[in-house]
Amino acid sequence: QVQLVESGGGLVQVGGSLRLSCAASGRTSGTFSMGWFRQAPGKEREFVATIDWSSGTTHYADSVKGRFTISREFAKNTVYLQMNNMKAEDTGVYYCHRNTYYWGQGTQVTVSS
Repeated sequence: QVQLVESGGGLVQVGGSLRLSCAASGRTSGTFSMGWFRQAPGKEREFVATIDWSSGTTHYADSVKGRFTISREFAKNTVYLQMNNMKAEDTGVYYCHRNTYYWGQGTQVTVSS
């Protein structure tokens, strides 16, 4: 079993920055990817970014390329999402996942204009 706990959400103005963290506990060995999805009010959950835990290979949604950076820290079993130059449409609940099988509880991000 794997537990994921997100933190770092909050309120930020347009153009501002936030960094989300997702700490994993439990069974953390093996080959897997971790990443982030988000869900805006009234919309479906959408892909944001993912990282292969071993290789560090990353993938991003077109809407966040050049603004968001996903990274991981082995010693802390933690994945990060650095969000810069944020836009109002980045508002939503951000969910961390592992292999899109294990999910965190979500953290609210609100970008005000």
